[in-house]
Amino acid sequence: MIDLLTEERYSVILEMVKQNKSVKLPELCERLGASESTVRRDLTQLDEKGLLKKVHGGAISAEDHSFSVVEQDVEAKSKLFNEEKIAIARYAASLVDDGDFVFLDAGTTTGYMIDFLPEKNVTFVTNAFIHAKRLAQRGFTVYIPAGEIKLTTEAIVGAECVNSLQSYNFTKSFLGANGISLAAGVSTPDRNEASVKSTAVQNSRIAYILSDHSKFGQISAVTFAKLGRVRLITDKLSEENKKYISKVNVKEVM
Repeated sequence: MIDLLTEERYSVILEMVKQNKSVKLPELCERLGASESTVRRDLTQLDEKGLLKKVHGGAISAEDHSFSVVEQDVEAKSKLFNEEKIAIARYAASLVDDGDFVFLDAGTTTGYMIDFLPEKNVTFVTNAFIHAKRLAQRGFTVYIPAGEIKLTTEAIVGAECVNSLQSYNFTKSFLGANGISLAAGVSTPDRNEASVKSTAVQNSRIAYILSDHSKFGQISAVTFAKLGRVRLITDKLSEENKKYISKVNVKEVM
């Protein structure tokens, strides 16, 4: 039987999640005066009851977030929010400066950047073999990391790819994402792609996430970056998603 103290903790946790939509583990520990192990155990129990969703580093409302472990292929993605993606890509391309050493992630929005890139002395590393060809055709110096080809996203992934990227020091990186959440950060469905993205973020002076509005409030299987480590470029934040502004550098382009 659950004792009164545990019931009280459950009540406080659920109220915090209800009010804020998400809550982090340190905040819960401080509010409850309980250890991390105790709070983690409480979150597990509440998650199993379907009262909230336990995520890495905290919990989120069970109703207000969408989870996805499925990665759409490039053809399917290319049909979604094209106007928004092009606006995001155009702005992102304007951030590329003479002398930059850039990582360009695989993806539809990053691909749209290529046509808008200024004719400057810029070197690119990309794990997208289609992007590499188009960048080379534009006259840029381009490097492709070693690794395994993932056909659905036209990306190079795997341990060899991560090892290749670890030696680079990028001035800027431009990456896609499947989910952006206050509780879970920036996420993607595939662990191998997450490792590549995480390495690029860690090895970049500035890391930009290119994401249309549909990705906000979404969580995919693997977190590859914390919100405080990246800058977001999006089309337009809804009133509900204005809350992200206080947590991360956000640029709206529409």
